[in-house]
Amino acid sequence: DELVAKAKVLTDSRKKAAEEISREVTKELSELEMPKVRMQVRTDKKKYSFDGADDVEFLISTNVGENVKPLSAVASGGELSRIMLALRKILSSSAQNETLIFDEIDTGVSGKASVRIAQKMKQMSKTAQVITVTHLAQIAAMADRHYLIEKNNEDAHTATTIYALDEEQSVQELARILGGAQITDAVMDSAREMRELAIHKKAEIRQSIS
Repeated sequence: DELVAKAKVLTDSRKKAAEEISREVTKELSELEMPKVRMQVRTDKKKYSFDGADDVEFLISTNVGENVKPLSAVASGGELSRIMLALRKILSSSAQNETLIFDEIDTGVSGKASVRIAQKMKQMSKTAQVITVTHLAQIAAMADRHYLIEKNNEDAHTATTIYALDEEQSVQELARILGGAQITDAVMDSAREMRELAIHKKAEIRQSIS
């Protein structure tokens, strides 16, 4: 009787949380250039175990007119990156002083969506330390601090070195990401402008959060 009662408490809590998470994730994804997405969290009965009597599955539809299907079977790499970011933002919103690490969250993402991702991570940095490894200038430009990671072969071993960059070095690295091997004056100007725009946008985000 005690097992059944406690499992029911878990089930009721999960169903209530499922509605809230679905609503919040849909809102976050709309801000990440996925306005047509629909998400559901389905809870099915299973045999009693240490974590209750529910099987929980995330279902999603990314296009109008399509039925929701398991997340792993529907979303592309770029969509998965944004869904993961949305979930992480929601689940970490009440936590304080934690560190969030995103390794190449820009996979499959470009253009306007990458700018939205950068802005979303900036919002998250209000309550957490956010570290990201990225190859997109739009995301890197929004960071407060930049570090360059290099790998070198030394005596048949691979050594990884991390350098802290000052503001001018940050602009140079943004230019390298933008222009590859050809870093012209025009590319440097674009990188500097991107950095300046990001600094202004960060100030707006900080003001809106506070």
